[in-house]
Amino acid sequence: MTAPNSVTAPSPKASRREPSPVPKRWVYRDCDPQVAKQLESEVRLPRLIAVLLAQRNIADPRQAAQFLSPDLSQLHDPFRMLGMRTAVDRLRSAIANRERILIYGDYDVDGTISVVLLQTLVRLAGGEADFHVPHRVREGYGMRREVIERAAEDGVRLVITADNGIRETEVIERANELGLDAIVTDHHLPSTGVPHAVAVLNPNQPGCDYPDKNLCGAGVVLKLAQAVLSDLDWHPAKRDRVLLSMLKMVAIATVADLVPLTGENRIFTKLGLEGLRQPKSLGLRALIGVSGLVTNRKLTAGDVGFRLGPRLNAAGRMDDARAVVELFHSADPTHVSGIAEKLDRLNSERQRTEDAIAHDILERCVGLPPPEETPMIVAEGEGWHQGVVGIVASRVVERLHRPTLVLSCDPETGKATGSARSIPGFHLLESLESCADIFDRFGGHRQAAGCTLPIERIPELRRRLNEHACGVLVPEDFVPKLRLDAELPFTDINHRTMEQLARLAPHGIGNPQPSFSNMGVEVAAAPQVLKEKHIKLQLRHSDTTMAAVGWRMAERARGLARDSAIDAAYTIHTDHFRGGWQLTLRDFRDAAGKGTD
Repeated sequence: MTAPNSVTAPSPKASRREPSPVPKRWVYRDCDPQVAKQLESEVRLPRLIAVLLAQRNIADPRQAAQFLSPDLSQLHDPFRMLGMRTAVDRLRSAIANRERILIYGDYDVDGTISVVLLQTLVRLAGGEADFHVPHRVREGYGMRREVIERAAEDGVRLVITADNGIRETEVIERANELGLDAIVTDHHLPSTGVPHAVAVLNPNQPGCDYPDKNLCGAGVVLKLAQAVLSDLDWHPAKRDRVLLSMLKMVAIATVADLVPLTGENRIFTKLGLEGLRQPKSLGLRALIGVSGLVTNRKLTAGDVGFRLGPRLNAAGRMDDARAVVELFHSADPTHVSGIAEKLDRLNSERQRTEDAIAHDILERCVGLPPPEETPMIVAEGEGWHQGVVGIVASRVVERLHRPTLVLSCDPETGKATGSARSIPGFHLLESLESCADIFDRFGGHRQAAGCTLPIERIPELRRRLNEHACGVLVPEDFVPKLRLDAELPFTDINHRTMEQLARLAPHGIGNPQPSFSNMGVEVAAAPQVLKEKHIKLQLRHSDTTMAAVGWRMAERARGLARDSAIDAAYTIHTDHFRGGWQLTLRDFRDAAGKGTD
């Protein structure tokens, strides 16, 4: 194997070059025509919806009906989750005995929203709870012994983790020594075992037969809330109203944490997004307002993923994530408005910082050896903001389609802290485990992971990660596949089509937004470049013209001319400002392009 090329030395700044995106292979999803026909007849579905459901492995008519009309009755019994009965009893005992409770959260959207939900739950059950959210830079990911020791000094007797704790065996053991009980609520993959807590709520822990393994941290907290509320002497209608109110927050966390929007996650998100149309929370209303959205229409998963989620995440990435908890608990309109505006400013700062680092790395990658020689990119930089390295890693993966680890180096401590993102077929956590002796700390899952290590060991890490990747990945893994559902001519896009497609929302991992193609469309006007990053096109086919936007495709505008013919791959969106519909380009190529399956 050729030694992996370092990406630590940037190319001359005058070049301002970046590697071209790796061309995608267009692949159409398989569909069993008999399954589609059965769904069409037995569930009385339009042909298009039946085909799209079949492509998403929904073959049973009952399953299809529940998928299209999710409701609270479809939720699993929360007591099927291992440890739930013990957790409910211990929490209710703490509340009844007025014990001090500390909620130990995390700094991302899932972690902070889990804290908000747990505090709300404790209050509903008659108690109060303090919280701790770590600072990303000063404390880093995970739990700290000193926080637990300080909590014990303050008289805390019960610690509830929120979106963390499954790998914190030593910290939980220290809590036990100090007389603190711990309830772990988490969804991340455990290591060799689980902490010795009073109760561990995690559908991914050994021995837990809970049917849905894909919940995010806030989803696990929602199951705890469902269990606690079922134990209270409440009318079922009141219990359902409270759960529906909580689902607004769970929906945001579920979308932001990029877990599959299937099973219970689909129920959480579908019902939660409906509730966001008219939120009562001052914090939610302020957040929606600064995000440029309005509350008189139903928000989409895209609105959450690209507008709300990034602003909430910006607090933990760029400053202090405690602001998110304050946003949702404060009853002072002026204070709430100030926090929301701060989150908006931090998000803008995050975007600028992210752009600068991503451009720096991509410049360095010009001339990088081919992926069969250097399958994994490990990039480091002094002073890079730790809060954005994960997003930057995602952008590098999106362009170069190789697993990527981005490290921020601090010469004062001699440590590098980073985040990694992956491609299909490469398990990041397993790759880090193959180098476990190098790290001070590491963790994550298949597609995303984080780590801390001594700076001087980065070259060794780069070598060993690439050796591991060479033994796992094959040439086909480095060809990104653009999965499309069907060809859909512009002439078939109308109100009825859009109404049908809306039934499949919300979209995300596990339930992707339907993607279509139209071959041989004409570029009807010269491309417009937006903010030096994006392009806007007018595309015409069979006398039907559609507006189309290509995000981060500005560099590709140079190859387009008016009246040229292209094949377009796209999704369709309602244009709430101008009326009608707009296409979002997923890719385009010269007409009759190759590489389609």
